[in-house]
Amino acid sequence: MRGPWRDERGQVAVEFVGMLPLILLTLVLLWQCVLIGYTYTLAGNAADEAARAYAVGDSCREAALRNLDGAWRSGASPDCRREDGMALARVSIRVPVLFPGAISFPFTVEGDAAAVWEGDER
Repeated sequence: MRGPWRDERGQVAVEFVGMLPLILLTLVLLWQCVLIGYTYTLAGNAADEAARAYAVGDSCREAALRNLDGAWRSGASPDCRREDGMALARVSIRVPVLFPGAISFPFTVEGDAAAVWEGDER
């Protein structure tokens, strides 16, 4: 005979509702890790493009921002210089929180690149 305290119907639903915040928090943290990694990838690629363009005398800033989407473009700051026969580029991009375009973390990721200087010797 089953009493009212021995009934286990709905137990899985109660456990799922209890675990749902933990599951959602884990998914949010994983998504944020993906965004951080993607920002590093974008910064490295933008630095490569900027170094190549600057090495032949083109605009460093335009080349760095060419392949960045709007949200990452607004938080990017490219910097190029010539040193010891090399064109050096550094691109800093702010890391977005959860999705690009809203708010960003107070830190940036940086991508560095270098290319052999091929421009005129000034």
